[in-house]
Amino acid sequence: MRDFQVPGRSAVFATNGMCATSHPFGARAAIDVLARGGNAMDAAIAGAVLLGICEPQMTGIGGDCFVLWSEGDGPVHALNGSGRAPAALDAATLRAAGEKTVPLRSAHAVTIPTAIDAFCHLSETVGKIGLDAILAPAIHYAETGVPVAPRVAFDWGNDAGTLQGHARDHFLINGKAPKAGDIFRAPGQAEVLRRIAKDGRRAFYEGEIAEDMIAALNASGGVHTADDFAAAKSDLTDPIAAAYKDIEVVEHPPNGQGATALLMLNMLAQFDIAGMDPLGAERVHIEAEVTKLAYDARNRFLADADHAIRTEHMLDMDTARKLAALIDPKRAMDAPAKLSEAVHKDTIYITVVDGDGMSVSLIYSIFHGFGSGIASEKFGIVLQNRGAGFTLEEGHPNELKGGKRPMHTIIPGMVRKGGRVIMPFGVMGGAYQCCGHARFASNLVDFGMDPQAAIDAPRAFSDAGVLKVERGYGDDVRAALSEKGHNVEVPVTAIGGAQAILRHDSGVLEGASDARKDGCALGY
Repeated sequence: MRDFQVPGRSAVFATNGMCATSHPFGARAAIDVLARGGNAMDAAIAGAVLLGICEPQMTGIGGDCFVLWSEGDGPVHALNGSGRAPAALDAATLRAAGEKTVPLRSAHAVTIPTAIDAFCHLSETVGKIGLDAILAPAIHYAETGVPVAPRVAFDWGNDAGTLQGHARDHFLINGKAPKAGDIFRAPGQAEVLRRIAKDGRRAFYEGEIAEDMIAALNASGGVHTADDFAAAKSDLTDPIAAAYKDIEVVEHPPNGQGATALLMLNMLAQFDIAGMDPLGAERVHIEAEVTKLAYDARNRFLADADHAIRTEHMLDMDTARKLAALIDPKRAMDAPAKLSEAVHKDTIYITVVDGDGMSVSLIYSIFHGFGSGIASEKFGIVLQNRGAGFTLEEGHPNELKGGKRPMHTIIPGMVRKGGRVIMPFGVMGGAYQCCGHARFASNLVDFGMDPQAAIDAPRAFSDAGVLKVERGYGDDVRAALSEKGHNVEVPVTAIGGAQAILRHDSGVLEGASDARKDGCALGY
């Protein structure tokens, strides 16, 4: 139980349904869909699409998604809604132009947005109430406008410089980033969603809407074609999982980085984490060293599942033991080299559990803040820069090639216990997400925290040679970490955000939502 005399957030309890996400409008839309007879998948898609209007710097219909779901106590299913590079693009072309990485704000960073295909597929195959009802909340708010929330305004101001060309017309107000309380409208996106509600995925990937996106990309030097958009397709995949003491963490397979989170858990299992101070320097140090080694493995091995990868090697406990043995409990190692532009902070996550026990874990993103910064002229669809997740290193499994998916940072998660899904969860924050998944699981198991406490606990992240340590840690912890050789900084922006819903055996649902974002958990 939390201390009610200090600032904090109570868990939310309900029985008929629960949503936890990063904006109250998204949570409310999801609950309204449940109350009208929709299931958890209907509700999750409704909330997610609306979040593209409420948090357009984080996500939108020009982006990608990954989804995990289970029905009752059944198996976990996975859908990969990430897009592919245009067929005519190749790393050799960019290398010949003198590029060392995929330019973040270029059309070459734009893979084909595939979230809409995923949402249409899931609505048809898993949902109950149809796209017109699912998309109605987002259409309404895109047309009438949403007041900009405080965290959204903070991020919008930081990311507005990314916007270029027509994107500035659609996402700035009188040439400036909106402030908290300003009204943001997206009438072009409302029209896009109306057409999707009526005609399904074809409305987005063929005809006028696709032509609008292709024109914007081609004008910026992109090689995208109508065939690339028409071929966009999400794919069902098989989840991967690893045990951590008495729970099992379920992740999406590559091209997502979920295998990295599982490798981290296997490495943490080699240490007595439960015997450490949960807010002490010793735990932060071990996690930082585990992060460096696991992310180095990620950068070398993870890629499109259709190409050469070594997921089994990453999930092998022998791999974890060998890597953990390299860690000096008293001294920081050098950070491994970064092989791709995979560090960012811009993603939304939504989880919904309905009264029948269906659990959905959905993550949806345009990668960096406002993605590539390129938006279509007529409809104002801002386009992701997921292609920056490729490397240009020749022969690397994650080398940029036409028709290939890049390594993705966004990962939905689930916790199983005794073979039963007890908690869908997610941790936003780009590259941090693997570290966030491992820390969340450790908080639950090693320290007996409830989901809200596990989310609220301060965070640290070893990233590109810097150990970012939130202000929730004491100065004594930062000093001790510096003495171990870490380059310690307090991050300007809070590290990530998280949401979770715990399914109690009694049928009661317990929702938790991160105060680092504007959102909440809502139930009924």
